[in-house]
Amino acid sequence: MSGFVKKGRSWPRSAPANLEDLRAGGKPALARLLSAIESYEGHPQLISLLDEALQNPSAHVIALTGPPGVGKSTLTNAMISEYRSAEKSVGVIAVDPSSQVTGGSLLGDRTRLSTDPEDQKIFVRSMAARDRLGGLSEHAIAAVILMRAVMDRVIVESVGIGQSEADVALVADTCVLCIQPGSGDSLQFMKAGIMELPDIICVTKADMGDVASRARADVEGAMSLSAKRGDWKVPVLMLSAMDNRGLSELIEASDRHHSVLHDNGGLAVQRRDQVKAWLVDQLKMQFGQQGVAVLKNSGVRWEEAAKRPFAFKQETSETFAAFWKSFSEN
Repeated sequence: MSGFVKKGRSWPRSAPANLEDLRAGGKPALARLLSAIESYEGHPQLISLLDEALQNPSAHVIALTGPPGVGKSTLTNAMISEYRSAEKSVGVIAVDPSSQVTGGSLLGDRTRLSTDPEDQKIFVRSMAARDRLGGLSEHAIAAVILMRAVMDRVIVESVGIGQSEADVALVADTCVLCIQPGSGDSLQFMKAGIMELPDIICVTKADMGDVASRARADVEGAMSLSAKRGDWKVPVLMLSAMDNRGLSELIEASDRHHSVLHDNGGLAVQRRDQVKAWLVDQLKMQFGQQGVAVLKNSGVRWEEAAKRPFAFKQETSETFAAFWKSFSEN
């Protein structure tokens, strides 16, 4: 989070003050806090709550990425239904392209996802990608951290262009890449060199028959050449919204991937590395490569910073601001 809140601005009484309040307050409390991410950016109360939520994850975070039109929203709807049938609470961050005029979301979750507004165990939030070239904005990443602390499952649906594939790797426990047969997606992703990112690959619209089978074979061929993943072999699944084919296999594969990570200790390591990568990325955007180099040479204990990244980032921002103010006055 890059800005500074005006000094003396009071934290709203209607917003949760801590993680216990957030969990007790349900959907209304979560909605107010997600709004506060932008309007109270940099507020000590928000920073404290974000760092607390970071240390208390309860959800399995699943990211869906892939090009526009591949069927990610249809898949999200199906996964929500499946999880709710299993009595799991579900949070969704639907990342949309940004309006060049307002900077806000162009599509909005209501136009793509059909959920029961009365269901207190489903929360959907649409957020703009802003200037991240299709990736996750810093506010979206903070929203995922909050949802992860109060939900059983969090689905992140990216807009699927540009930066998104790299950004979802900063928040997801399990990354699902969706490919549409006959579109050249499989060749495109092989050329892009991102085949090492997904944990599961889904060929959507499997009802297209031979075209879908060829797409699956192409992907499996590409994956056979990629580096091994230790205890995990990336499955390539066939999905079809027409007959609900492959959904149960996807849910099972996702749960199994999470279990493998948890059991071999990889989940904690992955989340720690994600936080460190996010923190360096944020500092680089704010202070540039040279600023990050100065920090690295200043004896910063990155392991400790990763335990409270939002507070560390704010403290670093204030330190740099004070330095430049002093420099400009002399």
